[in-house]
Amino acid sequence: MSDRDARFAEAGRLAQMLVDIARQAMADFAGTVAELGLPVPLARAIVLLSTPAPMRDLAEQLNCDRSYITSLADQLEQRGLVERVTGEDRRIKLLALTSAGRAMRDQISAAVAERNMILLRLSGAERKRLAPLLEKLLHDPSTTDREIP
Repeated sequence: MSDRDARFAEAGRLAQMLVDIARQAMADFAGTVAELGLPVPLARAIVLLSTPAPMRDLAEQLNCDRSYITSLADQLEQRGLVERVTGEDRRIKLLALTSAGRAMRDQISAAVAERNMILLRLSGAERKRLAPLLEKLLHDPSTTDREIP
């Protein structure tokens, strides 16, 4: 096997492991929030709404169309988890968690912290080493000046 073939095989193996880990993490999150009675899109929106935010910001964070956020907001509002509030600029409506929404966010946070495979399978020291490696993969290497021990 040539060096190029070996590097290609290694890249494929590592990429597949990252995909498998991401799939497992997503499945774990889906299972966790399903036990709380929430579909994943609603749970993700709740997690992201730590402070009142315009719907367009939430759309960007969830990487979806703004029209879809209106549907999510309607569903969350029907469940009593968010309310639409007027921002400083009266033209913009913000989504804000209600007290029930904040309680649900706390439940999601606690459940994920207890069940997250990364938190369960890796020690604090291992996670501390993993984070910069993942950051390096996610960002342009020319902008990363941290060395990985």
